[in-house]
Amino acid sequence: MSVRTFPGNPEIPLKLRKNARARRMTLRISRVDGAVTLTVPRGVSEREALEFAAEKRDWVIGNLSQHDKPQLVGPGDSIDVGGRSFQIVQGDAKRLSVQDGRIILPAPIEKGRVHLMAWLKERARIELTRASDHYAERLGRGYSRITLRDTRSRWGSCSSAGALMYSWRLILAPKNVLDYVAAHEVAHLQEMNHSADFWRVVDRLYGPHQEARTWLRHEGPKLHRFRFDT
Repeated sequence: MSVRTFPGNPEIPLKLRKNARARRMTLRISRVDGAVTLTVPRGVSEREALEFAAEKRDWVIGNLSQHDKPQLVGPGDSIDVGGRSFQIVQGDAKRLSVQDGRIILPAPIEKGRVHLMAWLKERARIELTRASDHYAERLGRGYSRITLRDTRSRWGSCSSAGALMYSWRLILAPKNVLDYVAAHEVAHLQEMNHSADFWRVVDRLYGPHQEARTWLRHEGPKLHRFRFDT
């Protein structure tokens, strides 16, 4: 995959992806980070591809204008953690502390952000372990381990060996959404598919899940706008 730019001001990065199995050129914008990708089939020159993309420039700009811009989190901001809102303030201690609905960061701010992200991951591990243990017990099956990552394409996964993986950013989602993802992945311990039987297991473990699925579809990508580094 190579990177080009749309002509004009401002320039927009364009990922050019060649795919021998593609039947036509397709232009997509990631809901997660706003990346623009042009998929090109065999036999189409780069010049033709860029001309095609140029014709779609207005459409791309319109879509990108609705995309959430990255937010570098710091003092004065507020974030939701496990469904509870916290105000971020700057402190002068050596460690992060949490008091009365405030997350107090150590100085300097760069160090504070590192501590904040570490604290969020710790909270994510605690909550996802709690939820996974709960649903695994209800299912009557055990899992081998839990891994946290900053995945963009999925919120969780379950391997054939029973290893669960989750995005740590689920701690920024409402608690019922985090619980739904845990139930979803634990259900894969029994059904490694998305068949009707799988969804019946999810319903048995979690209950009605459409609200949580809808939240993830519409609001989930916004969780990736939060940045904790420069």
